[in-house]
Amino acid sequence: MPSTGSKVARVTLAFWVIKIAATTLGETGGDTLSMSFNLGYALSTGIFFVIFVVAVAAQIRAKAFHPALYWATIVATTLTGTTIADFCDRSLGIGYIGGSSLLFGLLVLSLLAWRLAAGSVAVDHISSAKAEAFYWLTILTSNTLGTALGDLASNTLGLGFAGGVLLFSGLILVIGLLHLATPLSRILLFWAAFVLTRPFGATAGDLLTKPHAMGGFAVSRPMASAAIALFMAACVVITTRRDRAL
Repeated sequence: MPSTGSKVARVTLAFWVIKIAATTLGETGGDTLSMSFNLGYALSTGIFFVIFVVAVAAQIRAKAFHPALYWATIVATTLTGTTIADFCDRSLGIGYIGGSSLLFGLLVLSLLAWRLAAGSVAVDHISSAKAEAFYWLTILTSNTLGTALGDLASNTLGLGFAGGVLLFSGLILVIGLLHLATPLSRILLFWAAFVLTRPFGATAGDLLTKPHAMGGFAVSRPMASAAIALFMAACVVITTRRDRAL
């Protein structure tokens, strides 16, 4: 699954399928802790951030690519990103536009710092601790921004959850077509797609779990989270076995 010597997953169609599942799990799982269990955004953020730090530390200390550890770390970024974005947008009272703008600025700063420190923000070969630290910081920032963008589309722009899913799936399709038909920077297109899969997952998660009165399907957040986690785990196992057989 990874490129030779790299400690991160190779970007394939399977990568994007699992990534979208992880982003949806981040939304339903984050809301489970903050809303269903009534822990609030601040405490939930603290809990998930500790999990994120532990996962990243284990990932950086690892000597090789381990699919389960890698995707667990991705999920930790989506869970943390969900509650951070909700805390910024709602608890701090800066709104969806303000939160999205703030997080976009942080993402740009993260990429710029990575580029200045390592000379490249390419993700096809991540092996040094420095590059990997920037990789995970940027992923956390992008997933947090994606959550805010999902809320912005669904609420401020009035698209609703189904409309948000359609909007972001269409934008992801455009990125895919640009990848296939144009010479645009693959690095730029990767990060654009990476950011956009997060609001797609966020709005899909809300569509599943929000009550009927809000346009959702009213599926229990813990039940939805468990089902998505099982689907994601199955995809990781199948993909890992396929790659080892090649």
